Amino acid sequence: MSVNSTPAMQHGWTMRIANLAWPILIGQLATITNGVIDTIMTARYSAMDLAALGLGSSVYISIFVGLSGVLQALSPAIGQLFGARKFTEIGFEVRQGAWLAIFLSLLGAILLCIPGPLLAIAQPTAALNDKVVEYLQILALALPATLGFRVFTSLNTATSRPRMVMTIQVCALLLKIPLNYLFIFGGLGLPAFGTPGCAIATAVTAWATLITGWFIIRRGAHYKAFHIFGNGWGKPVWQAQAALLKLGVPMGLSYLIEVTAFTFMALFISRMGSDTLAGHQVTGNLGTVLYMLPLSIAHATGTLVAQEIGAGRLVQARHTGNAGIRLGVMLSVATGFIVWVLREEIIALYTPDAIVAAAAMPLFFFISFYQIFDAIQVGAAFVLRAYKVALIPTIMYAFAMWGVGLFGGYLLGFDIFGFTPTYLQGAAGFWMGNSFSLALVGMALLWYLKHIQHLFEKEAQLID
Repeated sequence: MSVNSTPAMQHGWTMRIANLAWPILIGQLATITNGVIDTIMTARYSAMDLAALGLGSSVYISIFVGLSGVLQALSPAIGQLFGARKFTEIGFEVRQGAWLAIFLSLLGAILLCIPGPLLAIAQPTAALNDKVVEYLQILALALPATLGFRVFTSLNTATSRPRMVMTIQVCALLLKIPLNYLFIFGGLGLPAFGTPGCAIATAVTAWATLITGWFIIRRGAHYKAFHIFGNGWGKPVWQAQAALLKLGVPMGLSYLIEVTAFTFMALFISRMGSDTLAGHQVTGNLGTVLYMLPLSIAHATGTLVAQEIGAGRLVQARHTGNAGIRLGVMLSVATGFIVWVLREEIIALYTPDAIVAAAAMPLFFFISFYQIFDAIQVGAAFVLRAYKVALIPTIMYAFAMWGVGLFGGYLLGFDIFGFTPTYLQGAAGFWMGNSFSLALVGMALLWYLKHIQHLFEKEAQLID
């Protein structure tokens, strides 16, 4: 069946995406604001603690994002089942996803409790190292809760109910703010923990969030059709675990590749001093916040594409995917322009330290410029995952982010060959390499998506 794309239909696809994306965006902003609050509060505690937060959070995010990325395999699986109206099979997928979250939590906790090999790359001082290790070991206690909540998030997003997730995430933020203040600066008989206090507040909030989410699943009328609890929780089914891992491992690796590119940026930049690292932390934190806009649109787009695929409407799936990528690009261009115009005011909100602000200022050019490429790559990647295609995109990420971005940034930042312009030496060189890698992988993923869309539609025509 051929479906012509008219302006009215394009508007309809865009509105469907926007209606699903806005609660995802608010929920993700609430989650990311936790990191912003950590950065702002820690910056006012001490420069040393801000540097420890920058280094520690880079390590934690690498581990967490890689593991939670594996769980993202639930989203296209549940989305396609929802589109096909195979509701009872959704409960089985949720149970298997919960088991997978438990297994991944054990692996992640071990890595967080023994962070020595990663921290050795940064060559931190003894005082900085001790703070980072304590921070990461406390976060090991939060990891099972954060991964468990990812299962809840995947279920609700894939079934077009992101507002429930958004509500819980906003409430979690409201809880995190006073807990952060209490544990960082001390009070009510508790000492001031500094950076480790952020981790304590995160752990308490994470477990409260998980308990709330699973209570809603247990009691909510909407979830009864999915038979999540069935006749009991049941044991892990290894065939189902293998199916999730087949899709989830490449997805997790792609997340890991993208995030570790930033992690190793932080590790290498830390060699340039605490002030340079703190400036990088401010810039990277804002970049993460900005990324939430195209990411939320990509989440919503991928959800709707997966539902269309499950329903057998492949042409509509293509149009929906293309509309989502266009929307993400347009909004990201506008966001980048606003950030560039207001860069001085934004940096002032992050830190009162003039040296840190001066270190961050030139880096704002990059987070303003690469927004368009970030929107393209994340939009194309999520639509490909809706088709359950992840392996080739992961290879593309590895080549671009590690081979071009990180290695190229290392050559520029440290002026290995002696011809790097002064304005690209130091942290700016790493940000230049990263920007170029995002442009490269964005174009590659967009080309590959067109190929996959054509392939799926052609196979469907042969079957008909």
